[in-house]
Amino acid sequence: MDAEIRDLALRTGITVPCLVRDSTDGDADSPPVLLLHAWGESRGSFDRLIPLLADFRVYAPDLRGQGEADKPEGGYSLAEQAEDAAAILEALNVPRAAVVGSSSGGYVAQQLAVTHPERVAALVLVGSPLSLQGRTTFADEVDRLRDPLDEDWVRASLSWFPLHHHVPEWYIEDRVRDGLRMPARAWKGILAGLREATPPTDTGTIEAPTLILCGAQDKLLPRGDQETLAARIPGAVLKVYPDVGHVVLWECPEQVAEDTAAFLASLG
Repeated sequence: MDAEIRDLALRTGITVPCLVRDSTDGDADSPPVLLLHAWGESRGSFDRLIPLLADFRVYAPDLRGQGEADKPEGGYSLAEQAEDAAAILEALNVPRAAVVGSSSGGYVAQQLAVTHPERVAALVLVGSPLSLQGRTTFADEVDRLRDPLDEDWVRASLSWFPLHHHVPEWYIEDRVRDGLRMPARAWKGILAGLREATPPTDTGTIEAPTLILCGAQDKLLPRGDQETLAARIPGAVLKVYPDVGHVVLWECPEQVAEDTAAFLASLG
């Protein structure tokens, strides 16, 4: 499968790198899938998932303020992040794609589906919130961040999301590097944008076929919220993984890939 990194100059005023990978058979008509990573991560968080999505054209960008993307002073509201996602599809000349969002990337995906429904063929929300309003679990800690970031702090921040399955050490180290690449303003600005936003399903209806994947041991997002999210999206399918925590993508990429591929295939 051919893969390349393209630098995309977006109409929103920033440049982001995007991994572009063809399907196994190289068919230009293979369904396109856009992957949106979580706050504090990068496209690298999908490194274990992408090889398993062999039947799809995959697009995995670094999002504003993270990875190797531009890190401007502002523009981190949920609406602006969703506008970046729409601009990424435009820059790629992909009119419409299935969108897979991990954690807060799924929140951005929901906003994209509300504001640009024509761009979203389907949604797969992986450990994605219904709402982040008023959640202050680690907001005070993030607010105290100063540059340069301390590696010990970044490493310790990963413990906010307890793991119930083995995750390769190289993958953990990559996520530490993701955190260290972010300036304090991006850590703060993205979290503030997520927390201050009106939940997407409060502002509009998501019409795209939707699969919701969550961990039964997620201590960050209540199970009831996942059920409410599913109820708000017509026809949404909710699948709960036992013995999995919040970072579903980290813990069981094989299961996420299998369920994503089956769901998208079922849509024809």
